[in-house]
Amino acid sequence: MKSFDAIKKQDNEFIANTYSRFDVSFVSGKNARFIDESGKDYIDFGSGIGTNSLGIANAEWAEAVSLQASTMQHCSNLYYNPVTAALAEKLCGASGMKKVFFGNSGAEANECAIKTARKYSFDKYGAAACRNKIITLVNSFHGRTVTTLSATGQDVFHNYFFPFTDGFVFCLPDIDAIKNTVKEDGHFCAVMLETIQGEGGVLPLEDEFLRELETFAKSEDILLIVDEIQTGIARTGRFLSYMHSGISPDIVTLAKGLGGGLPIGACLFNGKTEKVLSFGDHGSTFGGNPVSCAGANVVLDKVTANGFCEEVAKKGEYIKMKLKEKLGEEITEIRGRGLMLGIDFRSKTAKEIVSEGLKNGVVMLTAKKSVRLLPPLTITYDEIDEGINRLVSVFA
Repeated sequence: MKSFDAIKKQDNEFIANTYSRFDVSFVSGKNARFIDESGKDYIDFGSGIGTNSLGIANAEWAEAVSLQASTMQHCSNLYYNPVTAALAEKLCGASGMKKVFFGNSGAEANECAIKTARKYSFDKYGAAACRNKIITLVNSFHGRTVTTLSATGQDVFHNYFFPFTDGFVFCLPDIDAIKNTVKEDGHFCAVMLETIQGEGGVLPLEDEFLRELETFAKSEDILLIVDEIQTGIARTGRFLSYMHSGISPDIVTLAKGLGGGLPIGACLFNGKTEKVLSFGDHGSTFGGNPVSCAGANVVLDKVTANGFCEEVAKKGEYIKMKLKEKLGEEITEIRGRGLMLGIDFRSKTAKEIVSEGLKNGVVMLTAKKSVRLLPPLTITYDEIDEGINRLVSVFA
């Protein structure tokens, strides 16, 4: 096993300088526990930024991925394959949507959603109508391609890479503000949003706002796109987070937790949008890769099993309870649903807490000024307790 210093030196010499890494190198793990090169263990409250939905090295997931890799790793989308078709059926069954386009990431899924929304209005109203603008929300985050950065409602991302893609208008999550924006400019084809703005600070939208927005969007024939890249796949205690509010989006995007740790993205269409894209309108070389889909099939089987989502919700409430019990005086606010939580602390910054927590053996994330927790959905109560105790030691 290489030493940490050797790993860091090699990384710094050959990998592009786009990440500010912590001084730790993980080499293995199990469920919600990472192991570094020295053998030290860490409780994982981040799950690879919400991707390791079944934890690290889940046995059934690993077996399915290994078997598929040794059977056929790729065949391209010019041909049918049973693994990808099975995943599409499961996704449609669990979501109530009609069709799926597979890509490799959340940004790709959102690119597909944007193209679909614009083509929907082009096909229905014609080029002269110019119904090609999309409303997104302040504090949103939709990806790191030029177009999905353009759709992201945070000024900090709108630097360097000019010119950005036109056609995005940012609104506060306020129904009157959105109605007024549409009335002032009749060129909108869609509204795109996250029900909980993850990178924006773990900011949940009100269920009533979502219901009012759905009603208004339908009345104007504006498509409703819900970005479930971080909130989906049982993360909030429902299979998809918009299900808490009872709305029915026209397009839903997925990634992160869907693959259980392997790259995958998915754009789901309802009956209104399922036939918008036709041959040649969109594509992906690796989208729907059989190995990624084999892992995703196991993920879906697990998270759609009876009682799974309810248990995620219970674990989320348990974490809130334990945090308030042990760090109540330090906490100013806890937001979120299920196992997607944002915490504001009084005496230390989020960056300080995450950095010191890592030294004490607990992996956490930041979201603007908040500490963000996205533990594996399979985290045990013992692992939760141990992780919280390690977090508490940051304030000792």
